[in-house]
Amino acid sequence: MADSEKDDQAPDSADHKPPAGARISATWTAAGASIDFVADATWTVLRKKEKPSAEIFSVSYVVEGDGDRPLTFVFNGGPGASSAYLHMGAVGPQRVAFAADGALPQSPPRLVGNEESWLAFTDLVFVDPVGTGFSRVIPDSSRGGEDAKQRKSGDDEDAREYFGYKRDLESLCEFMSRWLSAHGRWGSPVFIAGESYGGYRVGRLVRMVQETTGIGLSGAVLISPALELTSLTPTDYDVLGWVDLVPTMALAATHHRRSRVFAAGTPPADVLHAAEAFATGDYATMLTRGASMATADSDRIQGRLADLTGLPTALVARAEGRIGMDTFARELLRDQRKVLGLYDATITTTDPFPDREAFAGPDPTLAGIAPAYTTAINRQLRSEIGVQTDREYVVLSHEVNELWRDDAPEHFFVPPAGATDDFRYGMSLNPHLRAFITHGRYDLVTPYYASDRLRNVMRLDPGMASRVTVRHFDGGHMFYAWDESRRAFAAAIAAFVADTLTPSTRARR
Repeated sequence: MADSEKDDQAPDSADHKPPAGARISATWTAAGASIDFVADATWTVLRKKEKPSAEIFSVSYVVEGDGDRPLTFVFNGGPGASSAYLHMGAVGPQRVAFAADGALPQSPPRLVGNEESWLAFTDLVFVDPVGTGFSRVIPDSSRGGEDAKQRKSGDDEDAREYFGYKRDLESLCEFMSRWLSAHGRWGSPVFIAGESYGGYRVGRLVRMVQETTGIGLSGAVLISPALELTSLTPTDYDVLGWVDLVPTMALAATHHRRSRVFAAGTPPADVLHAAEAFATGDYATMLTRGASMATADSDRIQGRLADLTGLPTALVARAEGRIGMDTFARELLRDQRKVLGLYDATITTTDPFPDREAFAGPDPTLAGIAPAYTTAINRQLRSEIGVQTDREYVVLSHEVNELWRDDAPEHFFVPPAGATDDFRYGMSLNPHLRAFITHGRYDLVTPYYASDRLRNVMRLDPGMASRVTVRHFDGGHMFYAWDESRRAFAAAIAAFVADTLTPSTRARR
């Protein structure tokens, strides 16, 4: 990147001046082709009752002079995660250089040109929700003024308003509308893309952003989404959360040569097909019937589960077939003192406390990669683009995550809203909207089969079903860390965007 120029004029109102942003012109190159673009890092002021209430930080990469070019708003999840993971891992013009199989790089990580950047086919806006990245609440001047801006948002009572399902979505709707107005881009085809809880956001925004802001979406990309939150933490009284995990555990066991059903090298499709059939058949029946099932039948099913997952039969029997991701990750390779990554079960780390009953070590696929992404995003923003601020860039805020709440006015017995209903509603609202749902096959946190199962029970008519693409890749939650998966993913999204914008494709619908 080059040609840095400071943007000293804040693009917002006189009643509150956000920090000065930074803007540079640069060129992205891949496969012999090059694209000139402008990178703009800036803060957008949100309002409550016409008064400034929060600043959302974003970074855009735009090809100037082409206002009709597709535009994609990108965010991650958490809740409490900045957009750094997609920004520096898969979508932006530069990325962290991981090993080919997604293994953690040596520090300091290298920053390399991303030949798979989506900039090839869409302008990009990376969005950091309040409390993440450089985004902060605007504090009441009577309680700290300018000095209070430097506090993390979780420390300020006003910020907590934004740490809820509904208010978070409203703030993103406001941001997108204001960004389109400020940049004169209301005529652009608009896409939204989100990962993990960001996929939950996308599922709900498919409805909210169209209903409340009038932004007509062209497409939505849901990456490792958590569409329904209740199944993520199954209890003794649930079935679906346990069912969703089985195919991923079976595939991971085969990868680590611990499956007693499948030999190493068995095609993943064969493993997953058999595991899905078992999970939704005998296994779901056993979980549903419980003590009413004959002991011999329960023992047989639990034995099959143990063989598929590579776990000791006694452990599975003691748990009565309910094996959570933490148990699986700790126990599969216990004899080697290895623990699997929850976000990518192919990656392992040494258990530092093998004698302790509960695992007290780090997850190599979340805690382990945090320094790599923190270093990369700070280099990109401060050194490459030229942002000058004393604020800490918060890649992942545990405070925001812990403070998150259900802020929708519902009866006590109404559970937190899932995203699937809003997704279906939004797809019905806009007959031209297309969606792409994708997971990494080795992700234990948001297992791919949860989305597959939901897709199968959405009751989509043939026309709507043809507008929903579901495709999964090798790797984990951030499967794009794998070189082959990132390349395939970028090619698939490029084709998805092109197909969405093809007039003949629209006409068929």
